[in-house]
Amino acid sequence: MALHFLVESSTDARVDDLVSLTGAEAKHAAVVRRLRVGEAVTVGDGAGVWLTGVAEEVSPSRVEVRVAERIEHPAPTPRVVLVQALAKGDRDELAVQAACELGVDEIVPWQASRSVSRWEGPKAVKGRERWATIVREAAKQAHRAWVPAVASPVSTAQLRERAASQRLVLLDPTAPTRLSEIEPDGRDLVLVVGPEGGISDEELRHLTEAGAERVLLGETVLRTSTAGPAAIAVLSVALGRW
Repeated sequence: MALHFLVESSTDARVDDLVSLTGAEAKHAAVVRRLRVGEAVTVGDGAGVWLTGVAEEVSPSRVEVRVAERIEHPAPTPRVVLVQALAKGDRDELAVQAACELGVDEIVPWQASRSVSRWEGPKAVKGRERWATIVREAAKQAHRAWVPAVASPVSTAQLRERAASQRLVLLDPTAPTRLSEIEPDGRDLVLVVGPEGGISDEELRHLTEAGAERVLLGETVLRTSTAGPAAIAVLSVALGRW
């Protein structure tokens, strides 16, 4: 499989055009991946454009790729959204990385009541930027045509508003319905994963009153770092993606 890289913004490059990789991406291609002139590569813009070409110039500061083919992939629909509660250590980051590799379309940080980690002020900005970097690298590694968006952190009240237009699915080990039993209805699927201590009873009540559905993932209780990715795999089968 050809090496895959990302340009910084959308591109209108066509067949026979040159596409340039600069900055950190060029350095990564030349120094880390050891790309060579004449080697086949793919280049994406993270918004559906997929270019196939050959490297004509390679240096740590600039890589030039001659485009041989251009394909535009439509955005997946319905979308799968992961609402990941903030967690201590790197557990939420592990969830974000794996979810991106498995095909999630958007990631929303959630400041749950039981979240040990707190994103406030400048920390919220840095946290979102950190997750966006993880998502971009994971999408590149997975050769995804679309890089998932990372939303601003939301509160439970803000999360309730999504239930008006999207299908909220809460992972709850006490739920009567299995995730594998739900049938997609065309709406975006918003998967809500709690922190280490789980989703509180009050949050469950507020969200279910707004229309969210409680579902059981399995007989065992998974960590917050693995619950989301496991559920995304189940939904990918239900949506016919896998």
